[in-house]
Amino acid sequence: MSESGHSQPGMYGQGRRRRRRRGDRDVGPPGQNLSGPSRDREYQPRERRDGSEDPPGPLIQKTPIILAKPPGERAKPSQNAPVSGAPVLDKPIMLMKARDDAGKPGTPPEAAAQSSGPGPSKMEREGQRPTQPVYQIQNRGMGASASSSAVDPMVGQSKLLPPEKMKHSIKLVDDQMNWCDSAMEYLRDQTDMLVVGVIGLQGTGKSTIMSLLSANTSEEDQRSYVFRAQTQEIKERGGNQSTGIDFFITQERVIFLDTQPMLSPSILDHLINNDRKLPPEYNLPHTYVEMQSLQIAAFLFTVCHVVIVVQDWFTDLNLYRFLQTAEMLKPSTPSASHDSTGSSGSDDGAEYYPHIVFLQNKARRDDFCPRNLKNMHMVVDKLMAHSHLKYKGLGQDYLAPEVNMFLLPAQENDGEDNLTKAGSGTYPLFSLLPGYRGHPSFSTMVSKLRSQILAMPRCQLSHTILTEKNWFHYAARIWDGVKKSSALSEYSRLLC
Repeated sequence: MSESGHSQPGMYGQGRRRRRRRGDRDVGPPGQNLSGPSRDREYQPRERRDGSEDPPGPLIQKTPIILAKPPGERAKPSQNAPVSGAPVLDKPIMLMKARDDAGKPGTPPEAAAQSSGPGPSKMEREGQRPTQPVYQIQNRGMGASASSSAVDPMVGQSKLLPPEKMKHSIKLVDDQMNWCDSAMEYLRDQTDMLVVGVIGLQGTGKSTIMSLLSANTSEEDQRSYVFRAQTQEIKERGGNQSTGIDFFITQERVIFLDTQPMLSPSILDHLINNDRKLPPEYNLPHTYVEMQSLQIAAFLFTVCHVVIVVQDWFTDLNLYRFLQTAEMLKPSTPSASHDSTGSSGSDDGAEYYPHIVFLQNKARRDDFCPRNLKNMHMVVDKLMAHSHLKYKGLGQDYLAPEVNMFLLPAQENDGEDNLTKAGSGTYPLFSLLPGYRGHPSFSTMVSKLRSQILAMPRCQLSHTILTEKNWFHYAARIWDGVKKSSALSEYSRLLC
């Protein structure tokens, strides 16, 4: 070392590159030992905790590594923390926890301790698939009671089960025009839904069409349809099958509402022959039947996204007058200030009107002719020119100038071939070919109708976003308002 105390260059040169063991170090005179008096004593190997000595060879000193989060990700005290000591409720956390053998009832503690020991588990060794996870819901900030109370796994699984599938329709409004609450158990707290209603005269096939659109096919027996259709006996008596409003919801969350026939002569005949007592505000039976029909139509115009008007011939002008009267008597859309679920951002002055589809049922082959079809579109367009109902577009932009009209041919029987065979001629091959039909099959047309109905835009029914359960309460309020409507009462007095 130099006089200034700095190390000499030759001490750490090429000659000193080989590192010597600590035990082989030469101990010089005390005056020449530059490392201090602590290095004079001999090196004693240090014993480890397990009793073994350090392995021979050079010791490499490891550099410690400190792991720390970046300054931006470190937890900072909240500036907006409340002053009071009340706990703040956060969003719930869903924890996924797989079942193991130790958690099963009846398992001894020794088996549980063995299963939780080191090494791969039994499931990993045998290559079995894991069991179904248990979902538990835990709320933050609920205090010690929330953390100590365990959530029942069966309750958590029941909340994740799919909704119950309906097998048949139920009553939403009975034959006495009273609201029914039985449909509430099939509804959920979700907003992705579509409500489809139907109106039409008696015997036009409303219940059959709604069954085919919802859950049934044309190959099934009509007695198994979700909406009961007219039997042969009822047809011979000239009666009606549906009364009030029937309710059915699919697992795709599409609500179908089937109604009693509008301006039904069988209902009027039942009132007259059975001497049924009328409400005091109605003096004549035919006035009561017409007011019932207007109430149902005005109700559907308020709570449905799509309303299907079914006809079996083209066309009855009285039906269009009836539609315009029901549109005039339709309840106004409640303002956002009257709803408790919060505003959705819509204009307070906007009035809701549904999409309306004119369905020509039991259409003949001549009705599918392009010239006749164009004339039918022109007639409906002229009759509905001043209506606010959305009778154009059918949910498609490129069909905007066209009227929402759809033609269904007569339904084919299952065991019969309704295609007319070509007459026997010179060539026997031609006699085996089907005759000209002029339109696709009935099942094909029903499938196309279903696709177009389900593709309709789902506009908001009110100024708030409604869930299925909210829609039910909203519809109940609308029905109660329709029955007590002053406009309908005034119109009934004009009819009398």
